[in-house]
Amino acid sequence: MNSPSISIILPAFNSEAFIAEAIRSILNQTFTDFELIIINDGSTDRTAEIILSFNDPRIHYHRNEKNSGLIYTLNKAIDLTNGTYIARMDADDICLPDRLSMQKSFLDQNDDIAAVAAPVIFIDGAGKETGVWELDRKTILPARIKKVMPYENCLAHPSVMIRGAVLKEFRYKVYQKNIEDYDLWLRLLNRGYAVGKTEMPLLLYRVHEASVTGTSLKKKNFFFKHASMKRKFLWQELKNGQINGFTIKVIVSFFLDLLKGTGKSVKSLFKS
Repeated sequence: MNSPSISIILPAFNSEAFIAEAIRSILNQTFTDFELIIINDGSTDRTAEIILSFNDPRIHYHRNEKNSGLIYTLNKAIDLTNGTYIARMDADDICLPDRLSMQKSFLDQNDDIAAVAAPVIFIDGAGKETGVWELDRKTILPARIKKVMPYENCLAHPSVMIRGAVLKEFRYKVYQKNIEDYDLWLRLLNRGYAVGKTEMPLLLYRVHEASVTGTSLKKKNFFFKHASMKRKFLWQELKNGQINGFTIKVIVSFFLDLLKGTGKSVKSLFKS
């Protein structure tokens, strides 16, 4: 049996509201040589029933005996992949029809790029478009992405396709919960890998009450969250002797996040 060109990894936990639409958006891609690896992370709703209602040989269904979390599930899915490229997908988002085709072509034509993202269009729980992410649209070229990334994450995680060998080497770190993607991009860039982005939007990114993005937006002080992630990233990279100009920029941004976080906390005290 020949290996597919692309492996799509889709973790799902209590995703009955949106997962059917997410799966259909993948099965309806113009590029068809892929496998869709879905891991049900201990769902207690109708997620399993909905997944199993699809009859397509490209779907490979797996389940965790208990809810083990996103990072564990992503790494498990990575181990199951056979494709040259690995595409991320979330159970509440929608791939536009040419996503796989365009991102595969991008990586095929750019041997120096390890991963390619795509601009996203925000939608709400009802599927209505609610806007775009301005930083996302302003960071297209690899040089611009690398310049911005020490200070802000400018890639939408479920929009990314990455070379399989690279992702299997780097994987996701269990200690970077809810910010594992930003840590991965920093590690790739710090090791000299380039990250690109298509100019055309290829993903409808759903922000709703139950989504990680939706809940993260409610956090009072994301500057401290970023500082904590960067501290862990820096500690690991410094231990491994991976120190360069990019690392120095992350160190600077770490202290800036601490300052901004402190300022935000002080301001909130005065407001209360």
